[in-house]
Amino acid sequence: MSPLQWRELLTGVLAEAAEVDGGRVASYVPALAATDPSLLALAVATPDGDVAAVGDRDVPFALMSAAKPFTYALALAEHGFAKVHEHVGAEPSGARFDATATIDGSGVPYNPMTNMGAIVTASLIGGRTFGERRDRVLECLSRFAGRPLDVSAAVLDSQRLAGDRNKALAYLAHGSGCLAGDPAETVDRYFTQCATLVTVGDLAVMAATLACGGVNPRTGERVVGADVARTVLAVMTTCGMYDASGSWLVRSGLPAKSGVAGCVAAALPGRIGIAAYSPPVDERGNSVRAMAACARLADRLDLHLLSARRPPEAGSHHPSGAV
Repeated sequence: MSPLQWRELLTGVLAEAAEVDGGRVASYVPALAATDPSLLALAVATPDGDVAAVGDRDVPFALMSAAKPFTYALALAEHGFAKVHEHVGAEPSGARFDATATIDGSGVPYNPMTNMGAIVTASLIGGRTFGERRDRVLECLSRFAGRPLDVSAAVLDSQRLAGDRNKALAYLAHGSGCLAGDPAETVDRYFTQCATLVTVGDLAVMAATLACGGVNPRTGERVVGADVARTVLAVMTTCGMYDASGSWLVRSGLPAKSGVAGCVAAALPGRIGIAAYSPPVDERGNSVRAMAACARLADRLDLHLLSARRPPEAGSHHPSGAV
């Protein structure tokens, strides 16, 4: 498709998503509570390195839980699957994202897409000092996005003030022996990754990097190995949308991860990375309109992971040129 065709398609999908009602802007992080609920954006990135974005595409937002797949990828790249999964599982929990539930009461978090699992994963990131470990995470997120990313001081401070539950999860995991290192330092690094700012185009590129087997399609840099990208996408498929992961897979057929600030990142291996942003979220913490936009686009482009289809012709469904 030409850039004009992509703009028309994405604009149409976004207009349909805008008609979907429901959800509220997350308020448990005070810095998010004042976000304009009417913001709406949609972007795609392809293996060719092309990016198309419409709507409020230049508005930055905090990754929040959408950072989890990428820091999980970093932990896997540093330690390997076996070592990481001594500390965290890879099973759907069926519980809220901030639940204290662990696998069979063992103290091991169900998966790295829950808050406890992500905090444990963050504790595994290497570095000699707190600053070095924090910078490794920000550098990783930036490499996935293909440009240097910044952290929102307001969101970070807000999490520090209102993040008692996440702090409790860190100490609970430390008490069970799953969390390596100091829990207070670890949860602060977790807050930092959550407060990292992206645009919808950045997030689409990050998703596309996973879809491309760990190679950033914009920069050509190998960020993580193909085996790591595959593992991350597998966990996103079963766990990325919290206790709505099953219904989401039936609906869209896409590995995806949401963030309570209102974003959804989705990817189809070898085909596309998608990101949508709309602040109002449902009771599970998933953006109502962002899910609608991603699911509608997946339907339009026949992206369902489990669809029986002939291989796409070369160049089909790929934007040609940045928009």
